[in-house]
Amino acid sequence: MKRSPGTRLCATAAIGALSLSLLTACSDGAKDAGDAKGPASSAASGGSTTASDAKALPTAELEKLLLAQGEVKGYKVTSGDDTLPASKSVVKTDKEACAPLAYAMSGLAPGDTESHASNTLTEENASAAATKSPGDISQSDLEGAFKVKLTFVGLSSYEGDGAEKAFKSVSDGVAACSGGFGVTAQGEKQKITKVAPEQVTRSGDESVAFTVDSDVDGDGTATFHTQVVRKGNTMASFYTVDFASLTSGGKSSAVPAAVVAAQAAKLK
Repeated sequence: MKRSPGTRLCATAAIGALSLSLLTACSDGAKDAGDAKGPASSAASGGSTTASDAKALPTAELEKLLLAQGEVKGYKVTSGDDTLPASKSVVKTDKEACAPLAYAMSGLAPGDTESHASNTLTEENASAAATKSPGDISQSDLEGAFKVKLTFVGLSSYEGDGAEKAFKSVSDGVAACSGGFGVTAQGEKQKITKVAPEQVTRSGDESVAFTVDSDVDGDGTATFHTQVVRKGNTMASFYTVDFASLTSGGKSSAVPAAVVAAQAAKLK
């Protein structure tokens, strides 16, 4: 399905000032999930486990553990302050079991903790349009400007076995919310029509991945990918938006494995 000029304008605005509410208003497109690479939910053998006396890392420490510029080749790292919800109070779901999924998609802590930090990674893509005068920009240049893949990364840390419980709430939520759910983020309503497990490469002590299909005012379906990794008492969530698929209706990209691997390697 071709995208209207209005959709393209929405995507342009979203690239500059992205939030879950903008995605709600602008996105529609691919229905296919990413390629399978391994178990959808798995525990990596030989990994560390969460001790009952584990202490949550403070937010300041989590911010130091977030990926920094230059640590993942081909990606630009920026703060998530202007693109992600500031707290769980602005993200509501109509099914309690689905709240951890919505939080993971928003860079927020899926479980019960105040210790969390987030940022965004954008796959670097030099657009020809950026180097030309307006009169010289071609249709192909404009299409290239939409070849943007952005991944929200959220870290959270927990006391005791809180991380294990938080991970389980996400894993259980994938099955419990398979028929979809409603979410309101920063005042904007979004209807998730389907949640499905996605197979990914193992990472950390436990990892789970899923896709969500989102209805856009009855004018198509957008597919987004999320992965959650637990390492010890720290959780990492990854939510990827592929703007090329939103504007063209093509297949959406899964969470980049290089980003997951690099972030998991930094977790304690």
